[in-house]
Amino acid sequence: MEHKKTLVLGASPNPARTSWSAVWQLRQRGHEVVAIGSREGYIEEVPILTGQPSLEGIHTITLYLNPALQPPLYDYILSLNPQRIIFNPGTENPELMRIAREQGIYTETACTLVMLSLGMY
Repeated sequence: MEHKKTLVLGASPNPARTSWSAVWQLRQRGHEVVAIGSREGYIEEVPILTGQPSLEGIHTITLYLNPALQPPLYDYILSLNPQRIIFNPGTENPELMRIAREQGIYTETACTLVMLSLGMY
C-alpha cells in the first residue's frame, strides 16, 4: 500500500466527530497525517494546528469543513498542490472542485472512512 501524506482540514479534538476518526484511522493504516482545525488540540498524538501553516509534500487533502467556510481557504488549499482533494459528505463544493480540476488536482466526492475500510484510499 502506498502511504499518502494527508491533510485533514476541519479536524476536531472531539472523538465523536468524523474528522477525529479519519485522523485516527489514517494513522492506523500508516499514513502521515497533518490536522488543521479551528482550535488547537490533539487527536491521539497528532497536534491540531490552526491557521494556514506552511506544509510540504501533501498528497491528499480530505475536507471536513462546511462549504460556506471554504472560500477563504481556496488559495491556501491550492498552494499546497495536493494530488487530490476528497470532499466528504456535507463538504461538497462545486466551485472549489472546478477550480482544483482546472489546476490538475483530482477531486473526489467520497467518505474517507469508507474508502479506508474498503482499501480504496
